[in-house]
Amino acid sequence: QVHLVESGGGLVQAGGSLRLTCVASGDFFRIKMMGWYRQAPGRERELVADITNVLGTNYSNYVRGRFTISKENRNTIYLQMNSLEPEDTAVYYCNAKYGDNWDNRWGQGTQVTVSS
Repeated sequence: QVHLVESGGGLVQAGGSLRLTCVASGDFFRIKMMGWYRQAPGRERELVADITNVLGTNYSNYVRGRFTISKENRNTIYLQMNSLEPEDTAVYYCNAKYGDNWDNRWGQGTQVTVSS
């Protein structure tokens, strides 16, 4: 099993920056892909960005050019968020896909609030 813990959320003014961190433990050597999703009130959870060693990085159109996903070692990913907008306000979740079946694992989520 894989366990994910996020940190780094908070309250920031529009135009500001935050960096989220996700650390995986347990069977992290079986992880094939890691990424960040977000869910705003009343909306479905959506992909923000993901990263693999083979395919590189992938971003949603809403954040491309403002957010950067990166990886350190095999069990830690970051999301650098710049030029934040009120529309970026959401709970941000770390996700890992692992094992032969690409099973999903989610972190507990971290709140990001951007004030105008």
